[in-house]
Amino acid sequence: MTSELQQLYNDRLGRYQAAIALETTDRVPTAFATTYFAEKQSGYTYQQIMYDLQIWEDMEVTFAKKYPEVDLFRTNLSWSPSWDITNHQLWRVPGRDISPTSLQQFNEQEWMKADEYRQFIDDPIGYRMDVYLPRILGEYQDRGSVRSYMAFLKAGMSRSVYGAAAMKRITRLEKECGIPQGTAGMFGAPFDILSDTYRGFNGIMRDMFRQPDAVLEACEHILQQQLSTSWQMADPLKRYPIFIATHKPCFMSPKQFDKFYWPTFYKGVKTLIDAGWKFRIFLEGDWGAHWHHMAEFPKGTVLCDIDNEADIFAAKESFGFQQCITGGIPTDMLILGNPEEIRARVKLLCETVGKDGGWIPNGGGHIPEDTKPENFRALLDAVLEYGKYSDNPAPQPTVGTPGTNGVVFPEQGIVTPWDVIKKENNWKIPGDEELIKSWWERLDKMAYGWVCGQ
Repeated sequence: MTSELQQLYNDRLGRYQAAIALETTDRVPTAFATTYFAEKQSGYTYQQIMYDLQIWEDMEVTFAKKYPEVDLFRTNLSWSPSWDITNHQLWRVPGRDISPTSLQQFNEQEWMKADEYRQFIDDPIGYRMDVYLPRILGEYQDRGSVRSYMAFLKAGMSRSVYGAAAMKRITRLEKECGIPQGTAGMFGAPFDILSDTYRGFNGIMRDMFRQPDAVLEACEHILQQQLSTSWQMADPLKRYPIFIATHKPCFMSPKQFDKFYWPTFYKGVKTLIDAGWKFRIFLEGDWGAHWHHMAEFPKGTVLCDIDNEADIFAAKESFGFQQCITGGIPTDMLILGNPEEIRARVKLLCETVGKDGGWIPNGGGHIPEDTKPENFRALLDAVLEYGKYSDNPAPQPTVGTPGTNGVVFPEQGIVTPWDVIKKENNWKIPGDEELIKSWWERLDKMAYGWVCGQ
């Protein structure tokens, strides 16, 4: 990386970090959590991007170079072959199940039955392997067949393929464009995970009335699993926030939210904050009845993406003094409006919610794919014109201390501990046993985490 690109990278990341921390910066950042606009502008279909890793990489680099005013962005995609190899039933894939030009679609159903909570909690790996995975993975329905074994083998291989490709893409953005990551790692709200991938919306809504204790216990169970893995996927230097997409709060009453959603969500996020990380959370839908809770987190530790259905001005009033917020540019304006309207809207937001910092422009959690190019250009130009705070240079990025600040995270589950396999084989271990044990249990735990993450 040239010194010029390194300085550009530092300015962008420092500006972003300062905005999240509610600290002084030179101008409003242009830091988009998700931009489907980049995919649409590339000229490729979603199928082409999501199947061809080189096209995906080139698409992001091209977008970054075309719009150097963008500090950072994230394309919210998944590599489709990872779903194909197991015939994953939770996803409808572009070009395979739906139009090549359509984004992936989630297939939410009651994949876990109402009477299976006890097994789900007491025997997490057994339940998933014996009951849940045969339902959601088509290639695993005939358990014990050659195809079922091959599906799991290919799933492991695919993680290596995609992991290497993702790192190459991130490195090119950094080295060629001076673009930092917007997030690193993920955490899922336990209630969302339970309702999205296991019980479905209809099932979880019934369960809150019919078996509330089971729902609460399941959320606690999922929380432990999330905490055991999330911190390991996050940036060890704590430069980038952990990402969360929330789904169900906009459908819940304050009473339901406070009982079923918030306790484990708060506990998980706060634990990771105590360990030194920050968060970027998409508050999907209208969080108006609940978002005052965001003020309960330490000041400047959570960046909240406000959706279209919510009022950005009310969000600023409710908790914007405590956390940075993004949003405020309606989706319909980006798609159907004109540059003059965009400029006026950005100017208004800069003079109100962004007046003293703590605001980043965005649509409803993302820049929609059908945004007019001239409107996106107007957004960037207006930020540069109206979003300036000072003539000082951008603050430089901070790097956190590696480790967990003394926070102890739950141990990841394991199927076959080292002592078991050692005893079964009567291994005497003439060499360094710790070298062998550490890799055996590390890989076993990774496999456990993959199964529990499906």
